[in-house]
This record gives sequence, structure tokens and C-alpha cells, in this order.
Amino acid sequence: MHQVLETAHELQPIVTGYQDETERERRIPPPLVLQLRAAGFYSMVVPRELGGLELDLVTFLRVAELMAEGDGSVGWNLANSAIQQLIALSLPEAGVAEIYKNGPDTIIAGTAVPGGGTAREVEGGYVVTGRWPFGSGCQESSWMLGNFDILDGDQRRRAPDGSFVLRRGFFPTSECSIIDTWDMTGMRGTGSHDWSVTDQFIPSHLTVEVPGRLLFNQWSHFSRGPLYALPVHALIGPHHSVVATGIARAAIDALTELAGAKVPRGRTGLLRDQAHIQDAVARAEGILGAAQTYRHAILSDIWDTCAAGEESTLEQRARCRLAASFAVDSARQAMDLMYRAGGTTSSRRTHRLARCWRDLQVVGQAASVAPDWYGLSGKALLGIEPGPRLV
Repeated sequence: MHQVLETAHELQPIVTGYQDETERERRIPPPLVLQLRAAGFYSMVVPRELGGLELDLVTFLRVAELMAEGDGSVGWNLANSAIQQLIALSLPEAGVAEIYKNGPDTIIAGTAVPGGGTAREVEGGYVVTGRWPFGSGCQESSWMLGNFDILDGDQRRRAPDGSFVLRRGFFPTSECSIIDTWDMTGMRGTGSHDWSVTDQFIPSHLTVEVPGRLLFNQWSHFSRGPLYALPVHALIGPHHSVVATGIARAAIDALTELAGAKVPRGRTGLLRDQAHIQDAVARAEGILGAAQTYRHAILSDIWDTCAAGEESTLEQRARCRLAASFAVDSARQAMDLMYRAGGTTSSRRTHRLARCWRDLQVVGQAASVAPDWYGLSGKALLGIEPGPRLV
């Protein structure tokens, strides 16, 4: 077993032990962030040339999944920060150096989706004003990522092909305003608040034009290992799906523990002695395990392709998205079986089954694993042009 996976297993009970504080404070507690940093979990996808671990795709996602078993919010924030770290590698060399000047475990929050800000180009950079949602991990981060349009007068700048020019920039968190908006039913510990800047200067080397296909642009100052040749779809979608399957795993474990101790009202035996509970646990294990196995096979296949220096196919990219959405739906099915099996205990707000159910519903609403990816994937698998989203 990879050493980082052993460390993740060892940290699980510590992560779980912080759950009450994480949910109450709506952030990952600073002492826990320090332990995650020490374990190397904030440098999993950073190049070795920068001191990072540069893990393979499956191992990186497995660590995030194991942390989500401990607490969904922790797994989510680790996965999200890793994506932002990958995006940061597309900056000019001076920008990469500035982002990682304090080490490979630099925490980056924000969002890479279009919209949120506008900018005026000035000498040496841009002056940006904007407000962005979903700043997961903003309270523990050093940098925030946001996209912005460039204004020429009152008009959005267009590229020669007529499309709008979109840039993304990295802002020091200390220069951003965090707006307290994240008061959700689940995943409260992610601290996914809105954030904003007003007339904030950002130098050109901390910005990059948003690429069409990859999370990061081509660059010459780093060697391109398999991790940095992956298409977007091997990362976006799968990175949220492992959070869902980690939470579902925690729910099965929580029900198993409850079933070995609870005597239902009006019964004489333990909950685990009832046939319908045994059936529910077996079904949940099968549903979750099947989804995890399929996802593992798909991601391993596309990793091998990129490791061989070959281009991924449309079918491979479609199956990555399919595996991600299917894993989340399967996690929800397993979760519902466990929630129902727990009886009224599942409805106790502080019980782990209740927390898992709440967290999983929030993860399942993410656009990265939305049901519309089934249709797009199906088109590709049927030989129908699926459109630009699966490029």
C-alpha cells in the first residue's frame, strides 16, 4: 500500500473526531489543517519539481475518498484545492513561482467556472472587480481563484473568432473579502462562502486565458507527467464522486455499528438480527462496491493511456463522466438504505447517519456530477456528437 494511503487510514479517526467542531464552525479546524498539511495531503498533485508528491490519479482520489469517510467536508476541500493547484500550473513561470513560493502545500480556494468578475486591462496587469460563489476552503487558503471578463469600454472583449475572452486570476486571500453565505443543511465544514474583490490590481503573471480543453495550458517550464496530460473529465466529476462514495462508506459503517448495539423498541434482539437489516446492508455494500470498481477501472484505463503518451478518446472521457455521476447516484442509493435501516435513530441531528445523509444530498447536487452527464455520455457512446462539453 502506498504510504500516503496508510497515513490517510491513520488520520481517519482524527478527522472524524473534529466533526462536531467542523460543522459548528463551518470550516476545517486549523489544528486539523496542520495535520493534513503534515501528511502531505495538500501537495498530492503538485509536481515533484516543486516539492510535491505528484501522485497518480487513482491514489490521489483514494486519499480524498478516505478523508471523506472521516468527514465529507474534509474530503471535498482537499479535492477542490488540488484542482485549483493543478490550474495554477498553467500560469507563467513567474506566477507559478509566486503561488508556490512558500512550499508545495499552498492551499488554493475559489472556483474555475465562468463568470463572477470583470476587469480593465492596465499596464502590467488587470484591475478586477467581482463576486464569486462557492469558495470552498477559503478560510484556510492562501490564494483564491476566479474567472473574469475583460471590458473594453462597456463591452466584453472578444477573441478573433468572436467568442468572449475569459481569463482566470489568482488573488491573495488576504486581499479578498469573505462574505458569510454558507449556511447549508450539509457539507457545512467546507466553508464555501462567497468572496469578492473591488478594483483589485492583479499582475499579468498571476492570470491566464481560460483554455478550452485542459484545466491547464501547455507549459514548457515543467515536465509533463501523466497527471498533467489528463483531460478535464478524468479530474472534474471524479473528484466530487469520491467524496460521495466516501460518505456512503461512512454511512454503512455507522449503520453496522448501530445495528450491533441497538435493540429496536418492542423487540428482544439486536437490530442486526433482523432479516431486512441484513438485506439492506448487503445491498448497500454491493451497490457502492460496484460503482467504486467501475470508476476505478475507467480512471485506471485513461491514466494508462496518458502515461503511454497517447491522447484520450472521446469514449474514455465520456466514461469518466458516466462513472462519476453513476458513483454519486449509487452512493445515494446505499445511503438511503442505511438511513431507513437506522429507524428513528437516523433522524437524530447529531447521529452520524443523519450527518452522512445531509452531506451526501449536498454533494449530489454538484453540477460536476449532475444527471445531464448521462445523456452527454450516452451520445458519445452511441457515436453521436455530444457537443463541446466533452471535448
